[in-house]
Amino acid sequence: MKRVIECLASSQEYFIHFMRISIFIVMAWIGGLKAYQYEADGIVPFVANSPFMSFFYTHSGEKVSNDNGDEVDAYTLYKNPEGKTVQKNIEWHESNGTYLFSYGLGTVIVLIGFTVLLGIWYPNIGLWGGILTFGMSLVTLSFLITTPEVYVPNLGGDFPTPQYGFPYLSGAGRLVIKDIIMMAGGLIVASNCAQRLIKEFRKK
Repeated sequence: MKRVIECLASSQEYFIHFMRISIFIVMAWIGGLKAYQYEADGIVPFVANSPFMSFFYTHSGEKVSNDNGDEVDAYTLYKNPEGKTVQKNIEWHESNGTYLFSYGLGTVIVLIGFTVLLGIWYPNIGLWGGILTFGMSLVTLSFLITTPEVYVPNLGGDFPTPQYGFPYLSGAGRLVIKDIIMMAGGLIVASNCAQRLIKEFRKK
């Protein structure tokens, strides 16, 4: 057991590099998927309800009547289920700027991932990568406040819905809450880069 403890203690730097690689994989994969229609459609509720990003969409805040005559956010009537495309929904998203925004967001996410990865060799770049990862995760976690879809809705059924609303996270909400790990990871890699930069400054 002592050898295991010593091995873990002496491997911290490698684990921090592994953290960088992990953040890069997540950023590159998710950012890359933003180029595809289903992923662009999937982020619409988050963006449309966000005070930080809603202005990127043409139809943010637009209300329409659903089949029951209830006034709802327009985007709720034009969501393509994952794996299915409906032409009228695609046309609505094109006019909304859904895909153009998703391409831009995906590019930013991939670039942040690369800056984190480069921190293995270049601490000055990695420092910014860690800070940007923290900031991006902070925005993502804000969806827990702004986006209704992150909580289980009360859709009724054969009997009253037993668990809905806060704190019952939906599938979307469970994905969002995991960003608290990315936030911590961003701070860890940024701190490590800062320590390395301080050592370099002291040598000069």
